Amino acid sequence: MRQIARGAFETGGRTILAGRTILQIIPRLDAGGAERTTIDIAAALAEAGAQALVASEGGRLVSELQAKGGVWIPFQAATKNPLLMALNARRLASIMQAEGVDLVHARSRAPAWVALGAARRTNTPFVTTYHGAYSGQSSLKLFYNSVMARGDAVIANSAYTAGLIARSYDFARERTAIIHRGTDLRRFSAASVDAARVQRLRKAWSIAPEDRIVLLAARLTSWKGQKVLIEAARLLTERGVNDVRYILAGDDQGRAAYVRELDAEIAKAGLEGIVRRVGHVTDMPAALVAATAVAVPSTEPEAFGRSAVEAQAMGTPVVVTDLGAVPETVLAPPDVARDQRTGWKIPPNDPVALADALEAILSMGASAREALAQRARAHVEHWFGLEKMCAHTLEIYGRLIENSTYPQR
Repeated sequence: MRQIARGAFETGGRTILAGRTILQIIPRLDAGGAERTTIDIAAALAEAGAQALVASEGGRLVSELQAKGGVWIPFQAATKNPLLMALNARRLASIMQAEGVDLVHARSRAPAWVALGAARRTNTPFVTTYHGAYSGQSSLKLFYNSVMARGDAVIANSAYTAGLIARSYDFARERTAIIHRGTDLRRFSAASVDAARVQRLRKAWSIAPEDRIVLLAARLTSWKGQKVLIEAARLLTERGVNDVRYILAGDDQGRAAYVRELDAEIAKAGLEGIVRRVGHVTDMPAALVAATAVAVPSTEPEAFGRSAVEAQAMGTPVVVTDLGAVPETVLAPPDVARDQRTGWKIPPNDPVALADALEAILSMGASAREALAQRARAHVEHWFGLEKMCAHTLEIYGRLIENSTYPQR
């Protein structure tokens, strides 16, 4: 597998893509790392002079895609019905031929099988991105997941993900490139967020002027660790930390039973009004500025750590579980000296450790907090910038198109 070096992209790559047509396919364009990356790459393609097509079933990000120069193609990309997927492969091949698609990039398993079939029919380069740590060890599940390793180029969004690919699909090792998820450092900059935006969020969340915020921004699903934070909040309250409100920000995505479990846990701990569910947050930069600390207490491995990176970009101290790819994004002891940390790492499913780390953050003085914010911002700028991710992805596109034996369109 290859870690693409800093500065590896040359301007010639963008020249190769000018006038080309690139199709990305993803189930829906709603909130999430894969969806956000799709929009970012489409914008970079449009800027490079390429036509950026996205086939999906729609979603809240369609208007942003179109505003940034991308073209939405309505398509049943979310279906997992084998018969419909076979029909979709033919339909996608027809779209690709009609639009003169030069390369297709799949970002999820079911549509990747469709895109692979269409790419073979049209003799078109095929790229995949491993956005998740796909579960399942049965032979059937491993075969289903294997489509994400069948690209002419396979992008892993972390070293952790690249390791998963190598262990399960050794045949893809030499075609795998590590490209970390990029963050828009202009949008995620504390200097770009005015006080009015922060105050609007605090008012919407009913946060008193004297109260501080600990934020967990993730969809409401058990492995994101909301229950771990609730227990940590109980422990901190028992320790006399009473000026903090714990915000669970994220969609429930239909998980009504889990929402009821969370509400029951909050009530059992006596934390009504202290731990609050606020739903999806559209202004994440303002939410991160409003927060005194960010918690990422995942209980299962994640393939990347977008929330942790965005928090560091804003200079907000972050606590992450030392599990999966998230710890790749944070500098903390024992890997670095204490005065070089950009966040805290804790064991999974450990509310005591989470409470201890949050208490350390809540106790920081102004100068220590400012020094950490500057280190964290510099760390993200070096490794996780949006321009770097886009440049390296477009470099892969250009190389495949220029060097392939596929018909030139």
